[in-house]
Amino acid sequence: MLNICIVAGARPNFIKVAPLIRTIIRMSSEGYTISYRLVYAGSENDSTLEKSLFEDLQIPQPDVFLGVEHESLVELTGKMMSEFDRYLTTSPADIVIVVDDLASTMAAAIVAKKRGIKLAHLVAGTRSFDINMPKEINRLVIDSLSDMLFTAGASSNYIATRSGADMSNVYMVGNILMDTMRYNYPHFKRPAVLHVNNIKDNDYIVLTINRKALLNDKDNLHEIISNISKAAQSTTIIAPLRDYASKAIGDITSIYKNIITTAPLSYLEFGYLTSRAKGIITDSGNVAEEATFNSIPCITINNYTEHIETVKQGSNILVGEEPDKLSEYVSAMANGHWKTCSLPDRWDGRTSERIIQILIKNIAN
Repeated sequence: MLNICIVAGARPNFIKVAPLIRTIIRMSSEGYTISYRLVYAGSENDSTLEKSLFEDLQIPQPDVFLGVEHESLVELTGKMMSEFDRYLTTSPADIVIVVDDLASTMAAAIVAKKRGIKLAHLVAGTRSFDINMPKEINRLVIDSLSDMLFTAGASSNYIATRSGADMSNVYMVGNILMDTMRYNYPHFKRPAVLHVNNIKDNDYIVLTINRKALLNDKDNLHEIISNISKAAQSTTIIAPLRDYASKAIGDITSIYKNIITTAPLSYLEFGYLTSRAKGIITDSGNVAEEATFNSIPCITINNYTEHIETVKQGSNILVGEEPDKLSEYVSAMANGHWKTCSLPDRWDGRTSERIIQILIKNIAN
């Protein structure tokens, strides 16, 4: 029996591991000797996990909630190591799969290696090349410890091997977010905000901002929102905002008539909103990747992206926080002018199958 421990550190991680879980459940029903347990770093009453999330993703809730919640990344890392080590004492695993680049992800990776358990990193080989970013340190540590590095594309393969990973341990499996998008696309739900405001599909722009460094710079944030509103002209902008962003942006957006703010949407509602938009403005790498899958024009308010494929082949454009550049591309988006784009290699919705087959071949045997 191949026992897999999957660790999720935050809400976006569940969206990425859902295809793995569904694939394991299906293969187990087909006679494969494979099982999993899903461990969440946070608590059962985490406000970021809407009640419908696991039902929307069509996966069971986590088997274990470690209850690790700290503002300090150092304290969070230490507590996560302690709790995850305690968990593995009573629930041994053949391999631990960690996702992305959170402090909790790094903590779980360290514990797994200290216990001599095989470690796999999902979405490996991503870099900002800015060592002052906390997540950059996490990425370097996790990749260096991993026995298997599952990457989304050729650029991540190159980064992983250049950073010292053995090429035989690096697997370009594709972007697992595309598995989730392809599986859930038929189930997307039209959100009420469109009906209530009498907004037609493909006739609005979606705005999401969650990066705290940006939200905390009030003057810069105000200028960005102002430029977006003016450049969009008569196009409606819909901004689903979580608590922190809502407090930072709410007062600013209220003075612009073409911006509608709304409470956070469920996964299936947000998927509908972004897949039927005229364009998307975001600081989220995941949202930009989903935009490429849907061929929706996307502007990223950042100077880098974890997956450069979204820029080189996809629908994404990086504008940093440059007002003129932002205005130029928002205007182009509002007027229906955008670059030609395509799906990167292996962003085909079969990433989870590749991963599980690799695990069965290399661990179970």
